[in-house]
Amino acid sequence: MINPHTYYEKKKLHPIDIDISNCKRCKRLINYCSKVAQEKRKSFEDWDYWGKPVPNFGDYKAKLIILGLAPAAHGANRTGQMFTGDNSGLWLFRALHRAGFANKENAKSLKDKLKLKNALITSVCHCAPPANKPTAKEIANCESYLKESLEVTKPKVFLALGGIAWKELFRFLKNEGLWTQAYPKFAHNSVVKLNKNQIALSSYHPSQHNTFTGRLTEDMFDEVFATAKKHI
Repeated sequence: MINPHTYYEKKKLHPIDIDISNCKRCKRLINYCSKVAQEKRKSFEDWDYWGKPVPNFGDYKAKLIILGLAPAAHGANRTGQMFTGDNSGLWLFRALHRAGFANKENAKSLKDKLKLKNALITSVCHCAPPANKPTAKEIANCESYLKESLEVTKPKVFLALGGIAWKELFRFLKNEGLWTQAYPKFAHNSVVKLNKNQIALSSYHPSQHNTFTGRLTEDMFDEVFATAKKHI
């Protein structure tokens, strides 16, 4: 297995990603990520866990920004790469590959060398939270990283995965003066026109709860990325 700490020491990270990886703003989350990395899940006991805030993943010149909720405790908190190492990521990367945003359809670890093209994955919260529920304060503590990421990329399409990411995206846009109306209702594959020729796009999160129950199908997910490509 690739040690994510060694991997990132050799890789030239974007300054934003360095700041994210070194962040200590949320003591509860830092302690939890470290605890999970030490105790590990039995099926991953031979892994070197990342156990820290997870940096953005992808192309900083991207026109598509994908916003998730938070890293999974035994997914990205283990591998050190957004959406890598869990079933949600398998769904996301397959869809990105089919749409031409990824060089391959699968990434279970850093050794798979998956690369994104014209897409950047970030999250509302960069640390894995207990019960997958970051607090409002913890989300607010990560907001500056979202702002910096968007200032650098200047995307055409914001894709929010899930209702919480959708709500937090518009809260951020409102704080930045980029949205002045009431928060739009979350619905799958909903398109909202923003200022500066940008759009916000929504999708059900590719969590097991949604994919196992059929609430989100691969065809539905493909439609979202087709919509994104149309507006880029």
